[in-house]
Parts: sequence; structure tokens; C-alpha cells
Amino acid sequence: HLFADVINVPPSLEFHSDALFPLVQLTGVQRTTNKGKIVGMDAATLTYDTLRFGEFEDFPETPEPVWILGKEYSALTEKDEILSDVTTRLWFTYRKNFPPIGGTGPTSDTGWGCMLRCGQMILGEALVCRHLGRDWRWAKGRKQREEYVSILNAFIDKKDSYYSIHQIAQMGVGEGKPIGQWYGPNTVAQVLKKLAVFDTWSRLVVHVAMDNTVIIEEIKRLCMPWLDLAGPCDQPAGAEELNGCLEGACALAEEETALWKPLVLLIPLRLGLSDINEAYIDTLKQCFMLPQSLGVIGGKPNSAHYFIGYVGEELIYLDPHTTQPAVEPCEDGQVPDETYHCQHPPCRMHICELDPSIAVGFFCRTEDEFDDWCMRIRRVCLCCSQLSKGSPCL
Repeated sequence: HLFADVINVPPSLEFHSDALFPLVQLTGVQRTTNKGKIVGMDAATLTYDTLRFGEFEDFPETPEPVWILGKEYSALTEKDEILSDVTTRLWFTYRKNFPPIGGTGPTSDTGWGCMLRCGQMILGEALVCRHLGRDWRWAKGRKQREEYVSILNAFIDKKDSYYSIHQIAQMGVGEGKPIGQWYGPNTVAQVLKKLAVFDTWSRLVVHVAMDNTVIIEEIKRLCMPWLDLAGPCDQPAGAEELNGCLEGACALAEEETALWKPLVLLIPLRLGLSDINEAYIDTLKQCFMLPQSLGVIGGKPNSAHYFIGYVGEELIYLDPHTTQPAVEPCEDGQVPDETYHCQHPPCRMHICELDPSIAVGFFCRTEDEFDDWCMRIRRVCLCCSQLSKGSPCL
């Protein structure tokens, strides 16, 4: 279960699940929708051209609080702020006419790349938090900061971008996924973990919590490599030697991340067999309330989405199922960016429609933020235990 009781054997924080890996593969079942017209389908994915055919509902007038990635809004008085927050999130969709993957492979990911695009979105949110901050806002037509341009360039559809569809698809081959095959949340999380190693600019630690277990000591050693460098100094040597080890380690890192590499924590989960277990819903909602939230990747059966929040019993999400032309950076390095931001009201779906295979994401820029996350998770566990009167949480 996602947030069960914390095992009182430090330093581990455990999450249990009634069904673990491998994740269930989705199978194609044709459906119709009033949100978009079906334009393509393979064995695992339905494709909806939501931009061209979709009719988007305005955001509901409701007294229920709206939660977007750790921030609370009122739909009655802060609708503009809600839409600004949603529009700021990086929106990666199917693209066409990009260079062939692997030199001779597909030039479009329509019909198979939706989970890969959702992986890009959750990692893109981490990069925005890392380099620009959660409170940064995108505005159409405004000259953008260099950090923002660098983030977009990391996802451009070409082979040498850190997190391009090319890199994800080719790295996925090592995870047993041929190019063009649908990914589950766990697979895309594992691929992002491998690709992040090469991103020397962001210097992220992407950790995938397998078997639903977050081991605090393991994460701290990954995010604070100087702990290993300082290891030999743990002997009864003089303080000067210990300080020397720490100073030497700090010299290897950059300013604010000198003692902590920013953490992207991804937790693949199954919240039921074929449908989500309703006992998990309240705790899943609380994931979006945590300030460290990066959202959730998952979706409806046969269709992956990036979930960024909720209102009432509805999840708020960005939908990658529209095909746009691939974008080429300008000669000056700027990126035409309007198609990377969803400029219409966000999509919504009832939480009970969620497929039970998901991955939850969190970002901890500092050690204090990670410690705060652990504390908040313990509170969630306690609250869930009390509400359920002893029955397990997520």
C-alpha cells in the first residue's frame, strides 16, 4: 500500500502494496469520448487529437479547494491563477516529422509514445523546480530566461537531447521495450533514472523506489556523495582530517547543491487489480497536497496522462494525445515554445477511472525538503490509519 504505517526500524520508511511488479500491460479497447475524436489505435493505445477536435470545459465553479502540485487554490476567486499555474507546466505531446529514432526508426511517436511523453512531463516539472522554482510562471510572448530555454532544449526531439523521445526510446531497449512499444509507469521511471546520469547541468539524483520501499539512508547517500568520501575519516582521526574530507567533497559540487544533489523520487505503485481500490483514493489525493509533489503518471485504461492535481473527486491532468509538428530550435538557440504549454482549461476525469498502475513523483531540492517529506508522509500514514480504523492505506 502506498502510505502504510512506518516501520519503526530506522532508517527505513516503507510502503507496502497488495500487488507488485511487473506492471499490468494495457490492452486496446476501442471507446468513444466527448472529449476528443479517435484518430488512431494500436494494440495498447488510443490516440485522441484533443487539440483539433476537443471541446474543453471551463474550470468548474465550486467551493471545493483545487490542488495543483502542492499549491491550494479557490476555483471561485483564483481561476486565473489556476490556469496560469497549469499553463506554466511543460506539456509534451506526440510529435511528427522528427529525425528517425536510431537513424532508421519512427519519425513520429503517435500511437505509442504517450507514457514516454508523460515521463518527460514529470521530469520536466522537476527541472523547472530545480532551475526556476515552483513559483515561476510562463507567459506567452515573453522573453524567457536562459534556464528555461536550456530545460526545453533537453527535451527537443533529436538524438542528442538529454531526455528526447529518441533517448528514452533507445534506452528503453535495455529495459526490454523495443522502439515503438508502449511503456508502463515503472519502465519509463527506470529509463529516466538512467538518462539523468548524463545530465551534468541539472545534477539530479533520480531514485526509483522499488517494492514500494523508500530507504532513507540509501537516498541520503545517493544525494550526499561526500558521505562516502568522508567514510575513511570516520576512524578516530583528528578533526582536521574530517574537515579536509568534507571540504574536498564540497569542492566537487556547485553552490547550493554542494552537500545535496536534488532528488527526484519516483514510486511505482499498483492501487488495485483491474480498477483502483477506493480505499486508496484519499491518500492519493494527499500526494498532490505535498509541497514536494511532482504529480502522477498513469492514466485511464489504454491512455497515459500526467496528473497534476485534483478538485473534488476529479483528477486534473495534461493529455499528451495530440500530434504536433516537431520543433527545431532557432539559430540563436531560442525554442519556439508555445506548443509546449497547454493554453486551454486542463482536462479532468473522475478519480475512479484511473488505471491502478501509476508512478508518484516528488522533488526534494535540499536535505531539509527531503526530511520534511518524510515527516509529512508519516503524518499521512497516521491520519490514514485513524480514518480507516486499522485497514491499510495506499
